Amino acid sequence: MDGKPQHPAAVPSTFKPPLSMKSFFKLLFFFSVLCTGLALGAQQTAVRSSRGTSIDTSFYKGLKWRNIGPNRGGRSLGCAGSPSRPDEYYFGATGGGLWKTSDGGNEWKAVTDGQVTSSSVGAVAVAETQPDVVYIGMGEVQLRGSITQGDGVYKSIDAGKTWEHMGLEDTQAIARIRIHPTNPDMVYVAALGHPYGENEQRGVFRSTNGGASWEKVLYVSPKAGAVDLIIDRNNPDVLYATTWEVYRKAWKMWGGGGDSKLWKSTDGGTSWIDLTANEGMPEGPIGKIGVTVSPADSNRVWAIVEANEGGVFRSDDGGKTWERTNDERKLRQRAFYYSRIYADPLDKETVYCLNTGFYKSTDGGKTFDTTIKVPHGDNHDLWIDPANPERMINSNDGGGNVSINGGKTWTEQDYVTTQFYHVMTTSDVPYHVAGAQQDNSTLAMPSDGWGHMQARGPSHGWYYAVGGGESGWITQHPEKPDIFYAGSQGALLTRYDRSNGQVRDIQVYPRFFSGEPAEALPERWQWTFPIMFAPQDSRVMYTCSQHVWKTTDDGQSWEKISPDLTYADPATLGKTGGVITMDMNGPEIYATVFALAPSWHDINTIWAGSDDGKVHITRNGGKNWEDITPEGLPKFSRISIIDESKHRPGTLFLAANRYQVDDRQPYVFKTHDYGKTWTKIIDGIADGHFARAVREDPVREGLLFLATEHGVYFSMDDGAEWQSLQLNLPDTPIRDLVVKDDDVVLGSHGRGFWILDDIRPIRQYSEALKDKSAVLFAPADAIRGVSDATIQYYLKEALDTITIEILDAQDRVVDTFTGSQPKYEEDPDLPWWQRGGSSKPTTARGLNTFTWDLRYPGATTFDGMIIWSARPQRGPKAPPGNYKVRLKTDGATQIHPFAVLMDPNLKGISKADLQAQFELSNQIMEKTSTANEAVIEIRQMKSHISENREQIPDREYRKTLQPFLDDLSAVEQELYQVQNQSNQDPLNFPIKLNNRLASLRRSVETGDARPTDGAYKVYKELSTELDTHLDTLNTILKKELPGVNKLLGNSGLDPLERP
Repeated sequence: MDGKPQHPAAVPSTFKPPLSMKSFFKLLFFFSVLCTGLALGAQQTAVRSSRGTSIDTSFYKGLKWRNIGPNRGGRSLGCAGSPSRPDEYYFGATGGGLWKTSDGGNEWKAVTDGQVTSSSVGAVAVAETQPDVVYIGMGEVQLRGSITQGDGVYKSIDAGKTWEHMGLEDTQAIARIRIHPTNPDMVYVAALGHPYGENEQRGVFRSTNGGASWEKVLYVSPKAGAVDLIIDRNNPDVLYATTWEVYRKAWKMWGGGGDSKLWKSTDGGTSWIDLTANEGMPEGPIGKIGVTVSPADSNRVWAIVEANEGGVFRSDDGGKTWERTNDERKLRQRAFYYSRIYADPLDKETVYCLNTGFYKSTDGGKTFDTTIKVPHGDNHDLWIDPANPERMINSNDGGGNVSINGGKTWTEQDYVTTQFYHVMTTSDVPYHVAGAQQDNSTLAMPSDGWGHMQARGPSHGWYYAVGGGESGWITQHPEKPDIFYAGSQGALLTRYDRSNGQVRDIQVYPRFFSGEPAEALPERWQWTFPIMFAPQDSRVMYTCSQHVWKTTDDGQSWEKISPDLTYADPATLGKTGGVITMDMNGPEIYATVFALAPSWHDINTIWAGSDDGKVHITRNGGKNWEDITPEGLPKFSRISIIDESKHRPGTLFLAANRYQVDDRQPYVFKTHDYGKTWTKIIDGIADGHFARAVREDPVREGLLFLATEHGVYFSMDDGAEWQSLQLNLPDTPIRDLVVKDDDVVLGSHGRGFWILDDIRPIRQYSEALKDKSAVLFAPADAIRGVSDATIQYYLKEALDTITIEILDAQDRVVDTFTGSQPKYEEDPDLPWWQRGGSSKPTTARGLNTFTWDLRYPGATTFDGMIIWSARPQRGPKAPPGNYKVRLKTDGATQIHPFAVLMDPNLKGISKADLQAQFELSNQIMEKTSTANEAVIEIRQMKSHISENREQIPDREYRKTLQPFLDDLSAVEQELYQVQNQSNQDPLNFPIKLNNRLASLRRSVETGDARPTDGAYKVYKELSTELDTHLDTLNTILKKELPGVNKLLGNSGLDPLERP
């Protein structure tokens, strides 16, 4: 649970100490005179003077990561339910933490966020006798190419609310946790160990004190770990376990061998018997084994065995002898990824087997002809209620799903455990976020909702595919926003037009491959490969195998413009899979160009990085390539992302990782001289937080963002020092990030897309701000109909009150907002139609955010007013133009300009149209206020008389006041429907004038356009009607008010006065 230690500073030989401030300003003066670029010099001074410094967290901890989805689940390897709580289930997400439902799978919630330092949950167990006790084991044992390593065991004693780390940190991959059926302190862990290297903390571990300490009770070797474990419910001293000899590298997964075995213990795990060579078991070599024992008959044991003559094996004498009951390939294909088998708790003849499909046998494992349909394929775990086999939860590559009818129907997988390989943002306004989802499709979705846009779908969240497949890079055409290019495994590369769904396969070399080693392929295409345009020329697009390819005719033809830019070590290009089952598909295709960076500054400059650790550059469009690999970057490093500075030609930032060779340290480099020298920049990055992506801010030179296996960092000083930017982001692998407009956008491998909105406070930070009592940051321009105005300000200390004013171009106050609390809570019971609007300014220490909804003050309203199809309290939408924000704090004033822009998506609309819309809306609002103020005046008069009724003689009341009140009520009833008492009463009682006016404004402001002729006509009619009622009111008051006031005076009461 403690934070990981910081990685020590690395000072490479190319490191040079920063200039002194005195020397720096001398140089700055020299260059400013030389270049006469005073504005540019000032900008660079602001950037460089901040180097070597960090930001106090109070300047940015008020920022918050926003998860936008999608609600489409990702891979799960472990799940469990509670026998005593029929609506309570858990599933572990790979990269997404533990999720829990308390309503049978209708709603799921992540329950480990902020409490665990590893994101992949590979095993889940709930104590049968104490359902509040839950254990999870971290890491993944289904050793595909994109796995996340774990950090041991966690325990909850309050049904998932809080978690404690219980050790076994170095296991990295836990396959099973089993709890004694009647003693929750007796716990067993099956740990595979390091997937990428040998280690000692692997095998079966036992705790007799609820995880406080562990004893390793089954250990075979440093290259084999435990991959399955089951307790005999009838005799908990009997356990069965399997061990698997396996390792994975970036270029290879190799499973099977002499340490792959089936084991049995009859003394609670103290000693073990090897069953692998017992009568009936297959001849070696042996690979992965799954095992289960029937609760209905302890003598009946099943195993699914990877072997040349493998399949499903059954023993009816507790493992002494075996017979093969089924050898179908559908049950044992890709054994490394599946090999799971489960006994029905009540029927000894029923057994389930998981693979791509979910198979059931009711004849003791002889036939598996029943296929249970689940929401997603690739099945990895199953929990069955020991008392009710109709109740179960299944884990697969789409997440966890619950059934209460034996698998006939299942709950949905509509939660955000989505795994993305990369992330990109589109040129749409607002921008969309896109990525390729593991074991699914490409996916694009809006960054901020669909309220303003044409919906695309149908699906949860209105996301849509953009071609390609589950693993691909995605690129949007620089000038044609509906055209997308996306890749996938097997070298797939498509061109997709989202406007009409038209698709074309434009592969460089469409020679399909599968089941072949990399050495047999003319072109080596990785699982995910770069696709990108040249920033200097929208006709030029690149993609990469071991070569760099270029097209200038939209993929009709491709030109190879590089030699092999990798090490291409023959040892990394061979077969993969294991001694029994080969598995050659794409993730293990190695020695490829994995990262590419066409230059922002020169069409002929291209940077390339390989997945085996080479970096190259060409300065002449590919005619010649120079090896510029950093001296401190070892072979077999995957260069994940390279990012060229938009500010400085010759500057490149590089993020690489080596976790697939069992090295989890970060590797981040920069060069400022086209790769002649490199500096390693890892100060401040926590141990084990290996790097996935690095990007420089396109606005502020030297501001960097880093994606790691456990979260996000940023640096203000070109990477000299990194600071955590985790904030509210859960621990999850961040595979990629981009900076879009004022936002940082993440693609995670387990929790979908995240956006850090409005990073302007970080961009605008300088040392001079630290001592200021209040800082108003320059806001971004707002887009009418798309985005509100976001006002961010820093307070060194909490204040009692704060005032924010919005001014128009003539410095007239549009609206004033005052706040007096550090935080305002939104009323959860507020109806949806009353939500929204501008926020209230907060007074908290640190960073605060205020939102102006781009509306002028609304119409006058009165208590209890019920209006249908309108919100008169909301003012007219501000027209496009120049505005200012003014911050007032303790007598000090700060001001910044900003603009309200037109929505660029509008067609056939001008600023003059929107000005006309604003003017008419404002006129209607004023009429609405006038009508409502008349109602208020009438009610005040009536209330004064009603409150003093007892002091007025009956005769005079009936003679003078009652007719007066009746006349006032008649006008009131024309202005407002006084019979309205509940929200839908306007459907029963006819609406009146103030409602018609308010609804007319709602009509005028629906969309962004010039008001129609009909709107002007109705406005004129309603204005005339209002004038008539006001004239009637004035006549009544002129005629009757003197007599009324005389009577009130004679009764010793105050007279009625008009406002």
